[in-house]
Amino acid sequence: MKKKTKAAAPRLAKRGKSGVAEPKAAPRRAGRVKAKSVKAKSAKAKSAKAKSASAPLLAVAPDDAKPAIRRLRTQLAQALRLVDELRASADTDFLLDIPNRRGFERELNRAIAYINRYHASGALIVLDVDRLKPINDAFGHAAGDQVLKAIVAVLQRQVRSSDMIGRLGGDEFALLLWNLSETDAQAKAAALEQAIDQLTFVFQGRKVTAGASAGVAILGPHAEAGKALEQADSAMYVRKAQRRHEV
Repeated sequence: MKKKTKAAAPRLAKRGKSGVAEPKAAPRRAGRVKAKSVKAKSAKAKSAKAKSASAPLLAVAPDDAKPAIRRLRTQLAQALRLVDELRASADTDFLLDIPNRRGFERELNRAIAYINRYHASGALIVLDVDRLKPINDAFGHAAGDQVLKAIVAVLQRQVRSSDMIGRLGGDEFALLLWNLSETDAQAKAAALEQAIDQLTFVFQGRKVTAGASAGVAILGPHAEAGKALEQADSAMYVRKAQRRHEV
């Protein structure tokens, strides 16, 4: 007699402890795709933000940039021109339009540096106007200014364009002359004295002369600006005493 075989019972869903069948977990694929999409959008947003942060900010609209640049360039050129004018005025005598003591000493230092380096030669003449104070006292400073301008004109006619004239202060001048021997420098100093002695002025109906005394220092390979000025100044006072005795 054949044994009855039990039909295989269908598998039931897995029951939990409560006995109720637990639903199968939903597939995670859709959730993962959504998360990736959100991350991609976030990355794009961060990249765009970084680019905008690194991009330079324009203070003006593109259409206004060129006029603004032109205006700034004009203002800069004006400022630089003003700086040059102020620098020149700081080194220039405003009355006589020649270097003042500061400007002359700067050029003298440059000249001596050149002489020391290349074994060149030159001469320094310090010249003092003899009777400027009595003229100022008797006729006023306007008369004294006229005398100083006439003396500068004489000096400019007596020197070369490569030489330099400066006003050390008051009635004292200095001349930097290139490539002169001591004999030539002394002769030039005497010629300057003679040319200034020949100047005559008329103030308040009176004929007036000034005159000048000059001292010389030779600029050799080992010259120093300060010592050269002192030497020429001392020689000028010696010469002034001699001229007073001659008069």
